[in-house]
Amino acid sequence: MIELEDFEKVEMRAGTVLEVTENKKSRNPAYVVKIDFGEEIGIKKSSAQITKLYKPEDLVGTQIICCVNLSPIHIGSVKSEVRILGTDSEQGVVLLRPSEPVKNGDKVF
Repeated sequence: MIELEDFEKVEMRAGTVLEVTENKKSRNPAYVVKIDFGEEIGIKKSSAQITKLYKPEDLVGTQIICCVNLSPIHIGSVKSEVRILGTDSEQGVVLLRPSEPVKNGDKVF
């Protein structure tokens, strides 16, 4: 179990997908996703293994939920600045998304 104070350190925000390309240097099939989190955070990149259920053209314009305050990691040649959140389901990773349009950068709590 973690304490509430630990959970409150995780900063989750809504953002809109601007661009999706193949991460050609990733060991596993993955996309490079550019996401707009609004003025405060700006545009960030992430590498995500979400190719099983999602096509790049279907993701552009979609709002998703990401953790924005983890240390960046390199996946292939991509600096992954945020972590895209989804469920590890039998059909593949299913993205977490707002059920209604929200402002880019809105906090999740």
